[in-house]
This record gives sequence, structure tokens and C-alpha cells, in this order.
Amino acid sequence: MKQETGQTYVVKMLTLGVATILVLMPVHAFFTAWAASNFGHFDLIRVWKELLIAVLALGAAWIIYKDKELAKSFIKNRLVQIILVYILLQLGLGLVAFARDQVNLNALLYGWIINLRFLVFFLVALIAASKTSLKDRWQKLLFWPAAAVVGFGLVQQFLLPPDFLKHFGYGPDTLLPYQAVDLKTAYIRLQSTLRGPNPLGVYLILIVTALLGVVVKQKKKNHYAWLLSGLVLALYFTYSRSAWIGVFVSVVILLWLYVNNQKVRQVILVASAALVVLSSVAVILLRDNDHVQNIFFHTDEHSTSSVSSNFDRASALKNGLKDTLSEPLGRGPGTAGPASLRNNHSPRVAESYYLQIGQEVGAVGLLLFIVINIYVVLYLYKQRKDTLSMVLLASFIGISVTNLLSHAWADDTISLIWWGLAGLALAPAILNKKRKHNNVWTKEKTTA
Repeated sequence: MKQETGQTYVVKMLTLGVATILVLMPVHAFFTAWAASNFGHFDLIRVWKELLIAVLALGAAWIIYKDKELAKSFIKNRLVQIILVYILLQLGLGLVAFARDQVNLNALLYGWIINLRFLVFFLVALIAASKTSLKDRWQKLLFWPAAAVVGFGLVQQFLLPPDFLKHFGYGPDTLLPYQAVDLKTAYIRLQSTLRGPNPLGVYLILIVTALLGVVVKQKKKNHYAWLLSGLVLALYFTYSRSAWIGVFVSVVILLWLYVNNQKVRQVILVASAALVVLSSVAVILLRDNDHVQNIFFHTDEHSTSSVSSNFDRASALKNGLKDTLSEPLGRGPGTAGPASLRNNHSPRVAESYYLQIGQEVGAVGLLLFIVINIYVVLYLYKQRKDTLSMVLLASFIGISVTNLLSHAWADDTISLIWWGLAGLALAPAILNKKRKHNNVWTKEKTTA
């Protein structure tokens, strides 16, 4: 009896912990900046979710240890095995890089955090979903915080001064209160409660796709129309070109998955291709227009910036590809990407998450990560009739396209939310069977 009570307590802790992270991630940058401005220790405050994930991982390990059937399904799953090997590779190569003085401790720890936190959280969410009905509440966990983010963002865009966030601790020691296209105040980029406009744009890829998925699958058109219009408006004002592309790809994939008729699918693909061509032609014809130049090229003929963001991005991608090809074993976690800004050596920011992984853990590490991605896609595709799985599959492809041009998975908000939801969605498939679980929200028992 004591053992059952203990397991129930740990399951409840695990479930509430996962839900807390999913709900708070869209606003955590805002509150951590405010807390750091009052109490200092910005880095310590903003790792609250990693510390919580570490505690949850211990709880998940304890549940696996106590449940032999669950342990067998978990350990024998090929995706889980590859993730564990990838984690060990990251840890091992990191220690080697540290021993060779290729990375300092600060950069190494930060590199491990941003590379591994979402995969660990994915595994934690798997275990939580095997024991509870948390997946049934995914829409509330996702859409209520999104409504707050979009609502505040639109107020920020139309009513508040650009530097409003400086009153809540944003500044040189925490996060920038605002960013602008080519340093022009006429093109302030919306960031809402996230840490910047690009992270907000990638986050909205998931939200837009999820909302459309609910609309087409569950016919809740009127209920979410107001939020969808706000999402599109907020997405536009991020001026995040990679996010725009990601949303377009996600929506096309979503519609393709939803429709079973092959002729209609062909129409969707042809119409999408035609839209791309027409949009490209329109941008080319209007390329001398200042507004078009700033929105689509992030510069114009009157630019005062010494180097354009486009040149920086192209140069970073070129250098990242060169490093990946010339150093097949990588230099270790923390030597590339955002973490490398903390290193004693020159930072290497490739503007591509995949190139970052290649720079850090080489061809083997990059291959393992790609295989993890492929397994997840296959699992989601097999259960695409489920609304959440269909949404995650479509948004994953869109975010993956964005990852070619940015470090999307290095951002804590989108990485933890997406992979956390993926853990909830894939638990039945990965753990092989339906399992009876406790509903921590009520006292009844349900079946997954």
C-alpha cells in the first residue's frame, strides 16, 4: 500500500511538472528578466526549468524502476536507445573537449543544456503520459498561454512604446527590450513575452498549425477564429522570414495530411507551388520599393548598417558548412552555436541548428540526431489520424525548415513545448500498449 501511495505521489509530481513547463515556457523569458533585474543571477534564475526537468527525470527513472513492464517497453524501444546513445555521445565529447581546452566549463554546461534538455524532457513526458491523462488536455496547455502571448504582443505592437519592456528588467544584462529591422525604428519586430522576434516566430509555427489542425479536424471554426487572426497578425510583425517560410510549409503539410483524396492533394501541392512562384515574382518586381526591401530583405538602399544581416547569415552558413566538412569528429558541445558565445575561443554561430550539431559532435552526432528526427516523424505519421500527432508532424517539418536557417531547437520555449507535446502524443506507440493510468486532475482512473 505504501508503494502504491509513493508511486501515485511521484506520478502526480511528474504530471504537474510537465504541465507547469508547458504552460510557463511562453512567458518565462519575461518573468526571468524581471526577476534578474531585481535579484541578479540571470543565468541561475533562467535555468529553473532545467533544474525542474532534472528532478522530473529522477522521478521518471524511479517510476521505470518500479514498473517492470514499463521499463521493458521503454528500454527496448529503438528511438529511446538512440536518444540515450546521443546523450552519452554529447557528454563524452564534451568531456574530451574540456580536457583538450577547446571549451571552458561555462560554455560546456550551456552547450549540454541547450542540446539535451528537450530530449530529456521528451523522455520525461513519455513516462508521464503513460501514467496519466495529460495528453487529453493538450489544447488548454497550448492555447491559453498562446492567447496571452498574442494578446500582449498585439498590445505591445499597437499601443506600447518600443522600449516598454525595459520597465520589467529588459536591458544589456538580460534581454533586449526590442529589436528592429536593419536598426530602423519604423520596423520594430514583435517579440511579446519571448526572448526575441525569431523565437516568437518559430513558436507561432506550432501555434498556427495547432489551431488550424483543431479547426479542420474538430470543426471548432468560430471558437478559435479570433485567436487565428491575432496569430497571423503577430506572425507578420515578427518580420521573421524563416518563420514565415516555416508556417507556410507547415500549413501545406497539414492540409495534405488532412485530405485523403489524391487529386485534392495534388491540387494543394500545385496551388502551393504556384503561390510560391507568384510571391517570388511579386517580390522581384517590387524589389526597389523601400517597404518590400525592409520586410523581405531586411535592408534597403538607405541602410546605415555597416554589414547586412543577410551577409552575416550567408557568411555564417558557409563557415559552418566548412567546419562540419573539415572536422568530422567536431570540437565538442559548447564550441558552436549560442553556447560558443561563452567560450574562451572565437564563437561559431552557423545560423543553422543542424550545422551547429555537426560543428559540435561531428558527422556521427549529426547522423544520430537526424535518425532521432526520422524516427519521430515516422511515429507521428503512423498515428496521423490523431489531431495532436498530425499537428506535431506538420509543425515539425516547418520548424525543421526553419532550423536550416536558424538555431530553433536551441531556443528553450519552442524546443521544450514541441518535444514535450511529442512525448505526450507518442507514449502509446513507443511504449507499445495501452496502459491504465491515474488521472491526477480527478480521482478516477482512465485508459490511455
